[in-house]
Amino acid sequence: MGGWVIGVDLGGTKTELGLVSPGDEIAARRRIPTQQAEGPQALVRRIVEAVAGLAAELPPGERVSALGICTPGPVDHRTGALIDPPNLPGLHHTPLRDLLAEALGVPVSLEHDAKAAALGEHRFGAGRGADHMVYIVAGTGVGAAIIAEGRLFRGQHNAAGEIGHMTLDRHGELCTCGARGCVQTYLSGPGIAGRYQKAAGTAFNGTGEDVARLAGAGDPLAARVMQEAGEALGLAVAAMAGMLDVELYVLGGSVAKAGSLVLEPARRTVPQYCVGSVGKRVRIVASTLAEDAAILGCAWQARQLT
Repeated sequence: MGGWVIGVDLGGTKTELGLVSPGDEIAARRRIPTQQAEGPQALVRRIVEAVAGLAAELPPGERVSALGICTPGPVDHRTGALIDPPNLPGLHHTPLRDLLAEALGVPVSLEHDAKAAALGEHRFGAGRGADHMVYIVAGTGVGAAIIAEGRLFRGQHNAAGEIGHMTLDRHGELCTCGARGCVQTYLSGPGIAGRYQKAAGTAFNGTGEDVARLAGAGDPLAARVMQEAGEALGLAVAAMAGMLDVELYVLGGSVAKAGSLVLEPARRTVPQYCVGSVGKRVRIVASTLAEDAAILGCAWQARQLT
């Protein structure tokens, strides 16, 4: 299982590909537009072309032995099909794994993007050496994936760990899911930007990352919004720690770039909402792989097929 493989992180607007060496390093990269509205056949064709470009950079005599791809959920990892991911409507009910395997002539694995990133962090990043960890991704949305006994814990329907719609305040802001006060309304990038705009009472066309920059520059309102985001993370972690008995929580996604603005309030919040013996063991850290986590996680899964 030491050959060259490719990891693919398919997103709503762009798809990132990485050629991964036998030493688990990304040796070459490609980025292509997803253009999911054009349908699955067009997407598969673009991925095949990008794979050919990466294969041209292999050392003489080497070949790509497998490919792993991850997408937003929900997905069925057993059948290798996308189900109905909200931001990929043009790919609903697509048997993407089989389409790629047929076009490429190599084994292909399909995984949920948060779970793939969790595998990347667990094998090669902030969770390396840990038997148990939870990976939390906070970006456009908020999700999580659980590693238990060194393996992904999927739950009955492959949906374990989805904390984005955990309710923190039943009278809070309306969430995209239709409920109120979800973790996502506090911790996602759009949630942070929306809360800042509402608190400022003026038009604000920036992102969650812009709010973090304002907080870092001394804007007290932005600092308060970021603190609330961190406290929301801490409340979610406290709940998971009590239920799962897991100590290590790794934060990834664009919100993780805010660093201590989010992490420190989270770390202060956990002991206030956990049984003392549980809360004192909890560690919340930032991803060390950033955007590479999903590619490396997909590559690791691909390697299991060879």
